[in-house]
Amino acid sequence: MSRKLEALDRRKARVRRALRAAANGRPRLSVFRSSKQIYVQVIDDVAGKTLASASSIDKALKGELKTGADVAAATAVGKLVAERAKAAGVTKVIFDRSGYIYHGRVKAVAEAAREGGLEF
Repeated sequence: MSRKLEALDRRKARVRRALRAAANGRPRLSVFRSSKQIYVQVIDDVAGKTLASASSIDKALKGELKTGADVAAATAVGKLVAERAKAAGVTKVIFDRSGYIYHGRVKAVAEAAREGGLEF
């Protein structure tokens, strides 16, 4: 494994440990970004179930997005996941940036989810 991937795995584990300690039973808003898409899930770690999810390849967003790898797509995905989480009865979450820097697409997802009504 390359050094960059090892560093990402270490950061991801460190962030998850801190989140687990601070969660207090709240679901986790987890972000995964690839070079072409962005994926977001609201996960209940206690039950081990995904409560809501959205991605830039969802049918609801596919037609209106130019690409899945920009800040506009991340904002749309953040709003969609907030809408779906509220429909599932979730309003308070803890944000899991998955070891990514809080900048760009990750920040856009977080801000859009906050605007959509999620609290974290």
